[in-house]
Amino acid sequence: MTYIKDYVNTNKDRFLEELFELIRIPSISSLSEHKADMIKCAEHWKKIILDAGADKAEVMPTEGNPVVYGEKIIDPAKPTVLVYAHYDVMPVDPLELWNTEPFKPVIKDGKIWARGADDDKGQGFMHAKAFELMMRTNTLPCNVKFMIEGEEEIGSPSLTKWCAINKDMLKADIILVSDTGMIADDIPTITTGLRGLTYLEVEVTGPNRDLHSGLFGGAVANPINVLSDLISQLQDADGKITIPGFYDDVLEVSSEERELLGKAPFDVEEYKQAIDVKELKGEKGYTTTERTGIRPSLDVCGIWGGYTGEGAKTVLPSKAYAKISSRLVPNQDHEKIGQLFAEHLKKIAPDYVKINVKILHGGQGYVCPIDTPAYQAADKALTDVFGKRPVPFRSGGSIPIISTFEQVLGIKSLLLGFGLESDAIHSPNENYPVKNFLTGIETIPLFYKYFAEMA
Repeated sequence: MTYIKDYVNTNKDRFLEELFELIRIPSISSLSEHKADMIKCAEHWKKIILDAGADKAEVMPTEGNPVVYGEKIIDPAKPTVLVYAHYDVMPVDPLELWNTEPFKPVIKDGKIWARGADDDKGQGFMHAKAFELMMRTNTLPCNVKFMIEGEEEIGSPSLTKWCAINKDMLKADIILVSDTGMIADDIPTITTGLRGLTYLEVEVTGPNRDLHSGLFGGAVANPINVLSDLISQLQDADGKITIPGFYDDVLEVSSEERELLGKAPFDVEEYKQAIDVKELKGEKGYTTTERTGIRPSLDVCGIWGGYTGEGAKTVLPSKAYAKISSRLVPNQDHEKIGQLFAEHLKKIAPDYVKINVKILHGGQGYVCPIDTPAYQAADKALTDVFGKRPVPFRSGGSIPIISTFEQVLGIKSLLLGFGLESDAIHSPNENYPVKNFLTGIETIPLFYKYFAEMA
């Protein structure tokens, strides 16, 4: 398929500059002050899809940020691929830890450095350019639809209803997604599983106002101390989550499948070195890759209360807060787990504080079979490009809307990602190797070719 490489090599500089235009829009969905940027980014995606060769593209309203929909129908009798991506990005805080400006992309050391470089503007943009390549070379073998949303980073709260309303318009044979990664830059990977998610905010209230810690300290419960104690009770010494009923619906992975998962290349020393820790900690009886792929987890994502400014202020705070996420495995229901969390925290909270638990968002886990035409087409495409067969991999991450697609639209998703763990998505200094960006553009047309032949 030399025409693919030739097209990519000829146009790579233009591809990068066009991607940079997209990245420069600070489309942070969680911050209300960026509402106008969300609209601007959606309109920009509409232009990208039309310029690439779509018959039509439009910015469609939802109850939140709009969805960009586009399509190219070459023959209704042919298979249809529905491309999903998201144009929203995470906040950039803490800004002082960035080595470059988050929304002024630069290329350094062979990587694109910017917020959204990988997640998901860089990976989503690969699909627009792969579509352009097939249109310009007259090699598009099937129908294509685009669904680009603006709320993935806040749990896609508006997309379920929008999908249900537009179910007929979204009919397709497979949903193609690049919002995942590879085990290593030389190991092609197809993500076959995602963990689900329950995300909560916990508020602990003690006295009715902040108190002088000298006059009241030792006589009144400190909400920060109490909250810390409550959190410490949520896991035991073996890393097991102690909430009653939490593991009731967990499907235990067979020893045979665990053996297959264990064949994926993994160097524990490199892993520790990459994140600068001396030792790893997790649920007893499982490997690191099992802990992040087939087992649930619990993490405090933020905790605050009292005085945190410069210098000293001797205050016994009235309130303390924490944000807690639990990654779930397929078959665990995120709403049920959220309720179990809330009930358990309220039960173990002492009488000298009041506790309130808000469930902010969540989603189900997802598993993709490896015997489908879409998986087999991706297998062949990656083998052609990398010269080796891809590794099936269960990711520890969550894309809550993926399971919703199956429930609402009745369509499976194929997770064909090209990111790396070192890309630092959601963190300062997010990056994406230029090589991976271009490799994705080369691989995607081959997926279309083989999928059209197999479907």
